[in-house]
Amino acid sequence: MRLMGGDYDGRHHRFVGSCDSLLPGLHDDVALNCLALARRSDYASLACLNTKFKSLIKSGYLYELRMQMGIAEHWVYLVCDPRGWEAFDTVRKKWMRLPKIPCHESFYNTDKESLTVGSELLVFGRELFDFAIWKYSLACHNWIKCEEMNFPRCLFGSSSSGSIAIVAGGINKNRAVLKSAELYDSVSGKWECLPNMHSPRRLCSGFFMDGKFYLIGGMSSPTEWLTCGEEYDLQTRKWRKIEGMYPNVNNAAQAPPLVAVVDNQLYAVEYLTNMVKQYDKEKNTWAVLGGLPVRADSSKGWGLAFKACGKKLLVVGGQRGPEGEGIVMRTWCPKSGANNGTLEWKVLDVKEHVGVFVYNCAVMGC
Repeated sequence: MRLMGGDYDGRHHRFVGSCDSLLPGLHDDVALNCLALARRSDYASLACLNTKFKSLIKSGYLYELRMQMGIAEHWVYLVCDPRGWEAFDTVRKKWMRLPKIPCHESFYNTDKESLTVGSELLVFGRELFDFAIWKYSLACHNWIKCEEMNFPRCLFGSSSSGSIAIVAGGINKNRAVLKSAELYDSVSGKWECLPNMHSPRRLCSGFFMDGKFYLIGGMSSPTEWLTCGEEYDLQTRKWRKIEGMYPNVNNAAQAPPLVAVVDNQLYAVEYLTNMVKQYDKEKNTWAVLGGLPVRADSSKGWGLAFKACGKKLLVVGGQRGPEGEGIVMRTWCPKSGANNGTLEWKVLDVKEHVGVFVYNCAVMGC
């Protein structure tokens, strides 16, 4: 890794050709470990100290080191106004606005999907007549065009684990339902084709659990709803169909399943009842835990977010009050359990004077 003021030797954790250490009196490997422990929100200030710190921050190495050390701060990235992304630091309870995507105007006017992978935020949509992917780099604090998928698509299911993400299903520009899948490597920035699934599906949801990728819900045609799930083993590179994994079928008017995984345990929202359910991997069944703090039935699941945020479940939904419209972020820790069918949701933050519809939401832990 090249840094101004010296070359950084990643194998030996030191600078070569530099007479100054990162932190006077400390070996650079110790200094790097100290800097990795700093809050993510402080990195912008650290980059202003000198050219060496600026190069270190922009290199992204500290985020790689944090991953190796098991350090993660969870920030929530969301859009309540289609023209702008914002980030919320859950540790310091601070909002930040991301730079505007330097895209064509048409990109703002289309439906979009998003996911975080490594220290990147990927936003999928349409630009003019083709699919487009824009990538926000946490290290460089800017947007760049991401390499296209081998088979561009929308309405897919996706999830990430560490530095990789998998996108599966969806429809292409001719609206054909796909059973293909692709893996994105945030280190190389490249897409790799994976074996096809057993069934094509769109409006589905993906997640990682126990080191494997899963896809549930969705439709294979305008009249066929899928109750089966599919499991992809990254080691054997094979898909396994799981019959009846998601019996709560959705239709064309409903949002894809709202699912989240905390500590390798799968949770989902049942739209019609506004209930949170927990999946039993051994029995392939679902059990009701308790209610959501917002209504999902009135909007058929659209306009709200249900995500994993570290060891907690996160719900982001709109509210209307005396001071106008806004969104409320609430969390619940599954380890606290349910009290007679009641989940103790805690308010994480309230953002006033924004719309009540959450267009996109993703959580980045790094």
